[in-house]
Amino acid sequence: MSTADNIIGSLTFCPECGNLLDMAGNEDDILLCNQCSCAFRTAGVEATEVITTSSERSFQSKLKSKRHTVQQSKENVQARAMIQEKCPNCGHHEMEYHTMQLRSADEGQTVFYNCKKCGYKYSVNN
Repeated sequence: MSTADNIIGSLTFCPECGNLLDMAGNEDDILLCNQCSCAFRTAGVEATEVITTSSERSFQSKLKSKRHTVQQSKENVQARAMIQEKCPNCGHHEMEYHTMQLRSADEGQTVFYNCKKCGYKYSVNN
């Protein structure tokens, strides 16, 4: 088994039993497996390039979650329901709307209105 076969990313595994090995110390160039006592030489391992990536949805914070909720695709915008509501800006009698639960669960939803004629937008907390 070659050195590269038991190194995955920054993890080093025992070439005999597959146990995850501890990191070598500064002066040590030999790792000893705690399971099978196999000695593993680490010379040259530090030269291995490790590249890691995370998906955009990894490590979600509250701010990222809110930003994701607010971002909407064009398909969602086109699929909104229509209601007979007078636009406060232009007086048009039909508006599209959608709802979102932005406050705590024991409070009402927020209704978002959008006038298809003039583009005026406003929201109401129910």
